[in-house]
Amino acid sequence: MLAFARRRLSGQYEVDEFGFDRELTEGLFHPVLRLLYREWFRTEVFGVEHLPEEGAGLVVGNHSGTVAVDALMLSVALHDQHPLQRHLRLLGADLVFRVPVLSELARKSGGTVACNPDAERLLRTGELVGVFPEGFKGVGKHYRDRYKLQRFGRGGFVSAALRTGTPIIPVAIVGAEEIFPILADIKPLARLLKLPYFPVTPTFPWLGPLGLVPLPSKWLIEFCPPIPTAHLTEHADDPMVIFNLADQVRETIQQTLHQLLERRPDPFGP
Repeated sequence: MLAFARRRLSGQYEVDEFGFDRELTEGLFHPVLRLLYREWFRTEVFGVEHLPEEGAGLVVGNHSGTVAVDALMLSVALHDQHPLQRHLRLLGADLVFRVPVLSELARKSGGTVACNPDAERLLRTGELVGVFPEGFKGVGKHYRDRYKLQRFGRGGFVSAALRTGTPIIPVAIVGAEEIFPILADIKPLARLLKLPYFPVTPTFPWLGPLGLVPLPSKWLIEFCPPIPTAHLTEHADDPMVIFNLADQVRETIQQTLHQLLERRPDPFGP
């Protein structure tokens, strides 16, 4: 700890062109998140063999949970379960990078703005990149719509994969829907605060700060077999190819969610 503090104070550490600080992520961020991952959510991970040992991969997941905790748990799962402990470079919404402290934390932990130029740059350098195409539509949906995938947007993630010939690895995440179940959305307040939604959950805002503690749901994460794209690079601008691939990814994730839910009949079981 003293050596770590000394390096931080003296500036003897490296960050890449996106601001990713590997030492800070492994020494501070991941140990804190690991407490949630292992002890609180009791996370089980399947299909790690489908992740590439080296080279680029686009990891595409379902999004939910009111707060994007699923992205953080996915990054810990991939790092801890991958034989080479690779890092997942997450693509985040513009809103994340407009909030002063949150923006800095996102950059330091390897995140960048969800846009094709940044995604393609990361993929061309052989990184594992994580994206959640549902965006705020997924993370802010009501509890009654849990585990029903929302629209995947325009398929920009498919275009990035096609342009770089990168395999797409769908991943299904079960557990995030129950941590902050959204019962209602106060839209006028959301507009006032310039937020995509203002959630009402069983604990928030009724319990104040305690309402921000996630419920201890049981998590299952499964990486699905990769979908190759190297043979389709010349179709990176073909709307039909992009749509079909996006639909294939979406259907794969949805079917895997159903299978995981059958394995986990009790959302708060052991």
